[in-house]
Amino acid sequence: MVTKSRLLKIIMAASAIIFSGSVLAHGNVSPQAVDVSTLPVIGEEWVEENPYRNEDDSTLLEEAVKIGKSAFNQNCARCHGLGGVSGGIAPDLRETLTPDAEGDEWFMYRIRNGAERNGITYMPKFEGIMAQEAMWALKSWLDTCDPEVDDDSSCWVGDEKNSCLTAEGQCE
Repeated sequence: MVTKSRLLKIIMAASAIIFSGSVLAHGNVSPQAVDVSTLPVIGEEWVEENPYRNEDDSTLLEEAVKIGKSAFNQNCARCHGLGGVSGGIAPDLRETLTPDAEGDEWFMYRIRNGAERNGITYMPKFEGIMAQEAMWALKSWLDTCDPEVDDDSSCWVGDEKNSCLTAEGQCE
């Protein structure tokens, strides 16, 4: 015969086993490397402005934007929201980052160094994990997102509807 305390222990153990799967289902929240093998190497020296923004080769720019979207979805969307549309504590990147040298400078500082306050990491450091090419590809994609639209449909995704990307990295 099972006593009440033993039954309670069995139920608690079974619950712990059942619900541990939901915790593991969240996935890896560590920064993920991004494959940039289809982009030209920028080099060891950190560049100050997005090298893909004024690229004359639209194929290269499109490739950078495609890689940037993937990099964002893998590393940033869980906090900054799909298409950079934040629904939480992390800033809305479409409004924060301008597609110019000033926006580039702020972006590179933050993505390389992360954000930490009072010993709490709010954003991990990506320097040493994500290549410079991936960071600039990510910025290239963010530059295509329209802050006036409240979902990720404003961002360039390479289909007919949204293929309005110009050499300046903006949609007309």
